[in-house]
Amino acid sequence: MTANDEGQSMAEDASGQAPGPKHNQEQEVVWARWQKKRTFVRALEGTYSHLTKELLDQPRVYSSANVPWKGGPQVFGKHIISPGAARITQSMETHIEAYGPGAYGQKHGHLNSAVFFVIKGRGYDIHDGRRIDWKAGDIMLVENGCVHQHFNEDPHEEAILLVFKAKPLFLFMHLLYQKMISYPPTTLIEGHEDWTPPTDL
Repeated sequence: MTANDEGQSMAEDASGQAPGPKHNQEQEVVWARWQKKRTFVRALEGTYSHLTKELLDQPRVYSSANVPWKGGPQVFGKHIISPGAARITQSMETHIEAYGPGAYGQKHGHLNSAVFFVIKGRGYDIHDGRRIDWKAGDIMLVENGCVHQHFNEDPHEEAILLVFKAKPLFLFMHLLYQKMISYPPTTLIEGHEDWTPPTDL
């Protein structure tokens, strides 16, 4: 067994316990997906012919309306395509985010880049301290390794973002590091306590 500089086993932490999954568990649970076990990249097992047939047999159209929203109360999301949800892809994922009026998401960072298409609304991002404005029809990029946060600037209307990223490919290459700096609010904006994400997406 390998030991670190302090003579402590690398398989144990300072308390002598084996490390467990702790990503984002130092704070209250807001969205279950931030703490539950997930499939980031699937195993490729079988013969070439079997794997090829399985891939060719996969559907090519996926309805987001069939996937429930998760999260809340200000920000909801749904993963439509990912290695854990659709066998058609192994290297990319896409999800939809819905921000209530005046809402904002978690402040966080990750090694993979991301592309956001703004379906509805207007707002801005903060990327490593720099403000970047966006509106419906825009495509916004989050660069690799950037600490960022999304804000819906409209106090009366929701914002809807479609997100594409090659996160599974980054994770497969062990570019794993992600950090939650602050979670989104746990209450809705005054005057919009009854807001829920759209039912037609």
